[in-house]
Amino acid sequence: MSEQTSDASTGEARKISPLVKNLLEFGPVVLFFIAYLKLKDQVFEIGGTSYEGFIIVTAGFVPLMVLSTLILWKLTGKLSRMQVMTLVVIVVFGGLSVWFNDERFFKMKPTMIYLLFGGLLGIGLLRGQSYLRVVMEEMMPLQDEGWMILTRRLCAFFFGLAVANEVIWRVMSTETWVYFKTFGLTAAMFLFFMTQAKLFQTYGIEEEGEAE
Repeated sequence: MSEQTSDASTGEARKISPLVKNLLEFGPVVLFFIAYLKLKDQVFEIGGTSYEGFIIVTAGFVPLMVLSTLILWKLTGKLSRMQVMTLVVIVVFGGLSVWFNDERFFKMKPTMIYLLFGGLLGIGLLRGQSYLRVVMEEMMPLQDEGWMILTRRLCAFFFGLAVANEVIWRVMSTETWVYFKTFGLTAAMFLFFMTQAKLFQTYGIEEEGEAE
């Protein structure tokens, strides 16, 4: 099986293997986790400054994430707004952590991402619109009311994740936060959409091919 996306510049459809897509999206995160476990207790002297393993791993993660995103864009001809905004936050906060040799900036990154996403969805809701629909309509067609309900729920969920990240990185160890970032946030997102099955059944729109 392969996924099909449209090239924004040529209008041509490009196919990409789901395996390749997942490797590009989640590979850098997995490598960050593995590298952290190997280097977490080490200290590196670079230019007369001491850097803990976490900072070194962050310094490697940022360009790796940029590279994987560029490859994904090259293969599909398309990046979602969420992917672009996520990459910008990663570069900014990852760069600040490395520049100031302070891991707190990178730990705040998920908070900023979820506040950004939740805030954008909230602005749309205040205007009576579902910005989520613009991003995900092709993946799961829903009735208008279904999109508004899902958007409200996801908006609240994003704010909840932002609070959870702030609590965990501030009161728990760096290792605990790395586990939470790598597995906890991904699992939480998966479980959220799993719990929306009833909404998808109630407000889902059958495609013409399925209805025939």
